[in-house]
Amino acid sequence: MSVDQDLEKLLDNLPFFIQENLTNHRNKDKLVEIVMDLGRRPEARFANGSEYLSQKMVSWQDIDYITKRISHFSDDNRAGIERTLHRISCIRNRQALINGLTCRVGRAIFGTISIVRDLLQSGQSILILGKPGVGKTTIIREIGRVLSDEMGKRVIIVDTSNEIAGNSDIPHSGIGRARRMQVAKTEFQHQIMIEAVENHMPEIIIIDEIGTELEALAARTIAEKGVQLVGTTHGNCLENLIKNPSLADLIGGIQYVTLSDDEAKRRGTQKSILERKAYPAFQIVIEINEQNSWTIHENVKNSIDLILRDNYSVSQIRQFSTTDKTSLKYKKFQTNSNSVPLFNSQSYSKPIHISNSTNWTTLSQQNYVKYGNLKTKKLLIYTYSLSNNLIKEATRKLGLTFLVTKEIKQASLIIGLKKHLKQNLKLKKLAKQRNIPIYIVNRASVYQLIKLFQSLNY
Repeated sequence: MSVDQDLEKLLDNLPFFIQENLTNHRNKDKLVEIVMDLGRRPEARFANGSEYLSQKMVSWQDIDYITKRISHFSDDNRAGIERTLHRISCIRNRQALINGLTCRVGRAIFGTISIVRDLLQSGQSILILGKPGVGKTTIIREIGRVLSDEMGKRVIIVDTSNEIAGNSDIPHSGIGRARRMQVAKTEFQHQIMIEAVENHMPEIIIIDEIGTELEALAARTIAEKGVQLVGTTHGNCLENLIKNPSLADLIGGIQYVTLSDDEAKRRGTQKSILERKAYPAFQIVIEINEQNSWTIHENVKNSIDLILRDNYSVSQIRQFSTTDKTSLKYKKFQTNSNSVPLFNSQSYSKPIHISNSTNWTTLSQQNYVKYGNLKTKKLLIYTYSLSNNLIKEATRKLGLTFLVTKEIKQASLIIGLKKHLKQNLKLKKLAKQRNIPIYIVNRASVYQLIKLFQSLNY
């Protein structure tokens, strides 16, 4: 990874007694923000802690010195410095006078999204969840650059607070060739989102901090027009969106459904249950747990349905280190028990191709192989257009025993790639005659095969 932070341009706008303490500070590269409150000592917050910068108290003159050297504050009390990504936010008293400043360091970090590059290539809409300060804006800035420069897409960024592309008419180089539309007032963000689609023919729209019902509705409208979305919103996990009425529309919306007595008895649930109303506007959700550990939901529709049914789900965790080594882990969670892991996760490192879709279809509905029996009996698998090594890797991670057969007549089940199996009518006819279930996957990946074997638990 490489970092472009323009830190000196921020320090030049600070009072001298703060500037001199930070210029030669040993942790200057880890600086996150500088806090200045009237009548208090100025404080620097680093990635690994915070410390006071001076014994001198911040005065009205110090705050006035900074505010006169930066751009005007917008309606959301944010301002910036020309040609940089730094953000200055203010706190006002009852007379609307500024009595506190938070100077946030903006950094363009190149290489942060290498672990989810396959998801960008999938063409599906991606929503990024995370707490404030975890780096969501930095991530989508890099996503804009990669999509526009390296993948040649037509990208428009709706930059509400000028945090993505900087506070000037010329956008920061960190977004590459992507175009930027500024928003005059925060409450107009949803209108600019629709205007971007109608006027500028983008293939991809990037939005930071989707936070209102109107913005969620605009995101759904854009998705229905066939435009790929990349957005961020505040939240720790996918379940937060379900509990947030304003943002639930991003994942399809939630509604109460009343079941008949027989249906409720068959499901073993109450008569009134929660269900997803529609198809999600975002097909992929990335939870930023930590800066180097992300949880991926590659099939949001399936994940939401499992959460609403208090069922078990498998989450994919991608981690990377300073050596650019990436590892993948799979964990099984029970959604109604605060996501407590039920078994130890397995991991492996690059190079692994992660599938960009986890959907599969069952062509034959008879003679399902029960997951509960998979560990006690040997499977005879007939593979079609799939590497035996992929099957071996997937079953090994689940602790299954299997044998590969070249004779369809001996097979317990058939697994193959969708695009090849659909064309083989002879194979489907033979499988139907012998009552052999066929399972198809969209991509040849270990992760998708693991998900397929897990789905056999009927």
